[in-house]
Amino acid sequence: MKTRFAGVCHALALCMLICSLSAFVFAADQVKARYVVIPPKPATPGTPIPDATLQTWNGSFTYNSHQYNYVMVGKDPSTGQGTIVTTFIIPVKIILSTGETFDPLAGGARNPLASTILSPIFDSTTNYTQGGVNVGTTQYVDAYQRASFWSIVQNQPNYHVLLGGPTARVSVLPQLVLNVPAGSGHTGSPFGHLVAEVGINYFDAQISNYMTAHPQITPATFPIFETADTYLTQGGCCIGGYHSANGQQTYSHFTYITHPGDFAQDVSALSHEVGEWMMDPLTNGGNGTPCGIMENGDPLEGGPNYGSTHYTLHGFQYNLQDLVFLRYFGAPADTSVNSWWTFQNFPFTSICQNGS
Repeated sequence: MKTRFAGVCHALALCMLICSLSAFVFAADQVKARYVVIPPKPATPGTPIPDATLQTWNGSFTYNSHQYNYVMVGKDPSTGQGTIVTTFIIPVKIILSTGETFDPLAGGARNPLASTILSPIFDSTTNYTQGGVNVGTTQYVDAYQRASFWSIVQNQPNYHVLLGGPTARVSVLPQLVLNVPAGSGHTGSPFGHLVAEVGINYFDAQISNYMTAHPQITPATFPIFETADTYLTQGGCCIGGYHSANGQQTYSHFTYITHPGDFAQDVSALSHEVGEWMMDPLTNGGNGTPCGIMENGDPLEGGPNYGSTHYTLHGFQYNLQDLVFLRYFGAPADTSVNSWWTFQNFPFTSICQNGS
């Protein structure tokens, strides 16, 4: 009897172990399309004090008798003055330990990097008329920002926050090649197509090293790291992009997914991250709202087409994510164009209705 009982106990214990391991694997492999924020970190030890920092301005709004202060990129809309933020794109080539390669420079003349540069995020030739109101012919996120403060800038045609450089064009820095160790990356098919899945902590450490090694990247500039067909992971897949700050150095990552209909297709992740960086660059530790941090893309990422709207430019159909206006977080309704809740007029009905 003792032997038989011991055998049964052993079998039960083995079964419980297998079930536990299966649950662990299932949890690790869960797929959730999302964007994240890495909280701002101190500057790297030994980093010199910068001669200039990112152009920002301070504002506030009051909701339920509480004042919410914020810092945003650009100049105060009431000045009517424009800002051009020197912007760098750094293509990141992912080489997995099993040999698969994911390269934003691959794919011919309309490779992910080329399509990104030609997109409405950097191209200023698209006109944005929202509900019959012409908010400007400009870059997508600049048009959003103008619409967000329309009550102030509607008679200020020179107010802009543009991404570019000394010649008003974005610059491309040397490619970063990452030979990802087996423990930090592998392939997957979370949406039915082969992609790389790379740990966000490993990835963030590598791009932080890159920024330190390239002196042209300063806190006054905005570096954007671009991967192709690569999702980052943190407790499971799939992160399409994030933004953060090392000291006063703001930066962002986005992935360009080449499969139509999949999460983060073409520049949708870029539109999300640039919009959130412009509204909350994290240089003050992060802007607060009644529903958490001021992330203007997150409340919409779970909608149809992951919250994106089609825009055709240079013969290519881009997907650009909708972004909530400051009204969504409790600012006066008449601040934004048409008193809308979002740039594409998503029908929210209450403050912080879908979190932040």
